[in-house]
Amino acid sequence: MAKRKKQAGRKGVRITNKKARHGYHILEVVEAGIELTGTEVKSLRAGAVKIDDAYARLSQGQLYLVGANIAQYPNATGRLQHDPTRDRKLLLHRRQIQKVSSHVNQKGKTLVPLGVYFKRGWAKVELGVAVGKRTYDKRQLIKQRDQQRDIAREISRRQRRRR
Repeated sequence: MAKRKKQAGRKGVRITNKKARHGYHILEVVEAGIELTGTEVKSLRAGAVKIDDAYARLSQGQLYLVGANIAQYPNATGRLQHDPTRDRKLLLHRRQIQKVSSHVNQKGKTLVPLGVYFKRGWAKVELGVAVGKRTYDKRQLIKQRDQQRDIAREISRRQRRRR
């Protein structure tokens, strides 16, 4: 069988949670499938998803995505529509769930969605095992970023002078 070539210029929809990396230290990343209905898939392909306030919760040995808002699909009729804020089941292997649950059961750790995307036609969510940052951590990170930017400017300025 011949391998399929990737189509040039075609990129899938990827929704990222920028707040997650700013507000949390990400310790580990796990990829999970999402159980969706038909209109949810169409809305997700259109990019009508908000995961800023979402988190994953462990309940009865299963993981659920809570607080994610997948907007209703505008072209569907009323009875085919889905509830935009319902809890969605995340699909992981049993060992992965056990590993994640051992992290989550520790004090101060949580599961935060980092991104939602399609992979080979399947909807996936990237979960991060996270610990919340303190305000001084955030200030320190901003200070380091500013210092790196200043250093890069100075280096480029000195290189321009040599020419």
